[in-house]
Amino acid sequence: MRVLITGAAGFLGSHLAERFLADGHHVVGLDNFITGSRENAEFLAGLGNFELIEHDISKPIQIAGDLHGVLHFASPASPVDYLELPIQTLKVGSLGTHNALGIAKAKGARFLLASTSEVYGDPLIHPQVETYWGNVNPVGLRGVYDEAKRFAEALTMAYHRYHGVDTRIVRIFNTYGPRMRPADGRVVSNFIVQALKNEPITLYGDGTQTRSFCYATDEVDGIVRLFDSAYSDPVNIGNPGEFTIRQLAEEILRETGSSSELRHLPLPADDPKVRRPDITVARATLKWEPSVPLRDGLRKTIPYFRALVDKGDAEARTL
Repeated sequence: MRVLITGAAGFLGSHLAERFLADGHHVVGLDNFITGSRENAEFLAGLGNFELIEHDISKPIQIAGDLHGVLHFASPASPVDYLELPIQTLKVGSLGTHNALGIAKAKGARFLLASTSEVYGDPLIHPQVETYWGNVNPVGLRGVYDEAKRFAEALTMAYHRYHGVDTRIVRIFNTYGPRMRPADGRVVSNFIVQALKNEPITLYGDGTQTRSFCYATDEVDGIVRLFDSAYSDPVNIGNPGEFTIRQLAEEILRETGSSSELRHLPLPADDPKVRRPDITVARATLKWEPSVPLRDGLRKTIPYFRALVDKGDAEARTL
């Protein structure tokens, strides 16, 4: 196949592109490098069968040649990023999704939307099932990301129903692994960098809020299985193992041998208290479930950040 991946130079987009290339496909990667990494694009180019287009998918573009798939992963994806880039986040979720769907429609290509567990907001149902409509504050600070993705899902289903576009929607839960940006402000990257530098580990609130962490290769495997399936409704892809933020910090401290202390910061507005996917649909429909436990995933991830810290290329970012 020849597929277009928007946001291919980002953390998860680059892992997805790597998987498609490893499976023998040709990848057209599109990125404007607002949050994507040129190093990731160079890595992918070195694998062969990869072509890069530097472009903002929020602006119209025509792609030459046939495409069998369009996978829309372009978007700031951490609170630090989308709070700094609120308009760009809303544009890529709305205009960018519209343009990517337009390409898929024109090419007769299958379309996959990278949505998010953030569509559930601060959930009142736990664990979260795909039929839950969510508890989102549309005018809160996080609304620029949450509502952009909710709109993107609605637009995707409209193209599916009205134009007959073959669509997929994946709701991605917290994902981690090598090639995360050290200063992206996400909890795993922040904690690892702070631990490796023996700086205070910054926890928001009392650290009892929960998250579920999925290793990148597990996440990508679920996404590829969804893309290859015939299932058009949204699907949760995430690790149902649930940890408090304090437990994550303590695990990272153990694995790094750090002497960092825990430092508490105020809890941000609308920060979800719990987050855990119900993956019944993924298990039944895709025959998928994650295989990498948190400890093993951290052991695969920490050396990547250790190399960056040793080079002086890693800083943590807090809200």
